[in-house]
Amino acid sequence: MRSMRVGAMVACMLVAAAPASADVKAGVDAWQQGDYTRAIAEWRPAAAAGDADAQFNLGQAYKLGRGVPVDLPIAMEWFRKAAAQGHQRASDNLGLLLFQQGRRDDAMPYIRKAADRGEPRAQYILGTAMFNGDLAPKDWVMAYALMTRAAAAGLEQATNSLTAMDKYIPSDQRQKGLAIAAKMAQDKGAEIAAAQPGPTPKPVPAPAGEKPRPIASAPMPPSSAAQLTPKLAPVAPPAKPAAPERVASAPPKAKPAPSGDWRVQLGAFREEARAKSLWASVTAKLSGLESYQPYLVRGGDVTRLQAGPLRTEADASRLCGRLSAAGYDCLVKHK
Repeated sequence: MRSMRVGAMVACMLVAAAPASADVKAGVDAWQQGDYTRAIAEWRPAAAAGDADAQFNLGQAYKLGRGVPVDLPIAMEWFRKAAAQGHQRASDNLGLLLFQQGRRDDAMPYIRKAADRGEPRAQYILGTAMFNGDLAPKDWVMAYALMTRAAAAGLEQATNSLTAMDKYIPSDQRQKGLAIAAKMAQDKGAEIAAAQPGPTPKPVPAPAGEKPRPIASAPMPPSSAAQLTPKLAPVAPPAKPAAPERVASAPPKAKPAPSGDWRVQLGAFREEARAKSLWASVTAKLSGLESYQPYLVRGGDVTRLQAGPLRTEADASRLCGRLSAAGYDCLVKHK
């Protein structure tokens, strides 16, 4: 399974801890207005003087080819300088670019740190490496946990990889992986809540032409958003990362209605209204659940909320893993 291997995307967060230099702020304002040449002119002196945010922003400009020609070696050099000062998003971008350039051994220390911080593409890469035992020691439990988190962030490649992993990883190891993924989600939620004195910086969308890169023989997920780091009062980000743009060559085929004898149970309630309220909350938070039917199963004086139908136990475990990663308790049930 060396063909296995991080859509959104989840966007990184940074809360401004200090006032911005006038140059960095002016550059961000120009960038957001589409005046990339002026943004570069504002950032370059600050970056040369050692401002990590200006260095990161210049790296983004060279990576995307806005205001300057695309030049990945220069982009990586600016990311490297910012990362050396502790700029986490610069470190994440540097690792992903090194990996895309085939410098995988050099990339892995950055990929590991990014995965630990919850960067979905890094979790996908590290999960694949741990599954294959390539670039990282083989650890199927942790591989499944990381891939579950990446899939929960909306990366289609990670969802596909989970399907392939189900064929090889024993059920008990998958369950352990799901439990670790749920703990990761809880820890990340607590970290985000603790770092919320204000909203987060607005991400700048990546251009449609940015191509996926391979890990093993599978594509590497594209960056869901190209972000700048202004040191100024941050603004709220989009509710969820932008999906990669696709060109449709033919009308999409309708998906068949789900079928099967497996379900996922989300809880048991004395009041039926609470079960309905939970389902409304889950479907509002997680995309793609509209194709599943909620079941209100009465037993004694409680109502159990179940979702399905699902064709196999593996399908049900995968859905439960996605729910667990989002912070919901669940059980796999056979009808």
